[in-house]
Amino acid sequence: MALVSWRFASAVLLGMVPLAGCSGPPGKRTEANIQLSDCRLAAPAQAERVEARCGRLGVYEDRAARSGRQIALHLAVLPATGRQVDSDPLFMLAGGPGQAATEAFVPLIKAFERVNRRRDIVLIDQRGTGRSNPLDCPIDPNTATPERALASAADCAKSLQANLKLYTTAIAADDLDAVRSALGYGRINLYGGSYGTRLALAYLRRHPERVRTAVLDGVNPPDTSLGETVAADAQRVLEIAFARCRADNACNKAFPSLGSKFKALLARLDREPLTVTVADPTSGLPRSVKLDRTVLALTIQSLSYAPETVSLLPLLIHTAHQSGDWRPLAAQLQLTVGNIGDQVSLGMRLSVLCAEDIPFISSKEAGRTYLGNAWVQALRETCSVWPRGAIPADFKRPVTSNVPVLLLSGEADPITPPRNAERARRTLPNALALVVPGAGHITAFRGCTPRIVADFLAAGRARGLDTACLKKNRALPFFVDPSGPEA
Repeated sequence: MALVSWRFASAVLLGMVPLAGCSGPPGKRTEANIQLSDCRLAAPAQAERVEARCGRLGVYEDRAARSGRQIALHLAVLPATGRQVDSDPLFMLAGGPGQAATEAFVPLIKAFERVNRRRDIVLIDQRGTGRSNPLDCPIDPNTATPERALASAADCAKSLQANLKLYTTAIAADDLDAVRSALGYGRINLYGGSYGTRLALAYLRRHPERVRTAVLDGVNPPDTSLGETVAADAQRVLEIAFARCRADNACNKAFPSLGSKFKALLARLDREPLTVTVADPTSGLPRSVKLDRTVLALTIQSLSYAPETVSLLPLLIHTAHQSGDWRPLAAQLQLTVGNIGDQVSLGMRLSVLCAEDIPFISSKEAGRTYLGNAWVQALRETCSVWPRGAIPADFKRPVTSNVPVLLLSGEADPITPPRNAERARRTLPNALALVVPGAGHITAFRGCTPRIVADFLAAGRARGLDTACLKKNRALPFFVDPSGPEA
């Protein structure tokens, strides 16, 4: 099971200068203490390039001790493009945990063009990610046995030049405030996506006077534990997809009895795993992919994150069941999770999850769900060999604040469902929770949501926002054959 934790757990979810001191009063920008230079941001396997100003800030790895090893936080600033510039920037916090903000937001930055006209956008590679002392643990998930994967995790923990107990969310929130201060900003706005919402809430708790507004997209509140309801949430989203297929004449005609076919596939792999040869998505060379029940379940879960890949699910399931051709499913497995190591710092991910989530998840069975306990059990085993950091006494309590907050959820989000936003809203009296129809995980770039986010940040309040346009959002049509949906 440890093999699964390396391959799938993230599918579930930048010289050194002196340490920063205090900044000026909220709303006022003081002189920056970070030297910035022109740079271009890029993301793995993406053609987009974003012009920015990059720099580094040195911080103590052990912030409490204020001594010992220092690490460099890599950051990028996208200066406001308009003539009128507001003093409060937007800090964008990446998910994973383990994604680097200077990479993760490159494909999405166009959704924030309206915001960027009047506000700087700041991207920080959270400690342990990107170019901020990354905690990278290379492993070949296609050849590793569970035993080797567990040993590799232990070996990686020993080899990294870091105190792995010091890469948790609360510490990263204080890093964020050090960057804010060093850049000379007073109050700031926050956008967090997925795990980034947890970091945003941690910052709001620890530095409330510095936050003007917050946008939380795919809400992961601290009083929940990532993975605790992952099986039930994945099951809900898959059943939504199956119900949509039944209600769609073209999909139902092409793929009848889809739920029964999927159960049959799971049972088939339960009896006897398969090895399928497909072309590697990057090299084109033949590659053997091992499929068992757990791998199939986790592949389906990862494909459930976005409407684009949900639209393929009926075709993939039907093809494997009817013809016995597993290659399309295996190819999607390679495309969706084959390059996770290039996008996520697995060591940082484990430092967060092993301290903040896994210890708080009960051992209850996942019930009658296709995913079962695979996701949690894999992480639990890996965390047994990973150093566990301490978290503040109040970390798992709900965050209470009067700051205006916009809570965004995808209707069919398999990892941070809409009920998470409702849970967070109970202690955020100035919050507005919106559900984007047909959307999955992360919604800020879907339909009219970019305009709503820009309006919210411009107004500085959720009251009075025009959100009627969300009703027009729809899930993408299903592929009825490899060429696409029915015309």
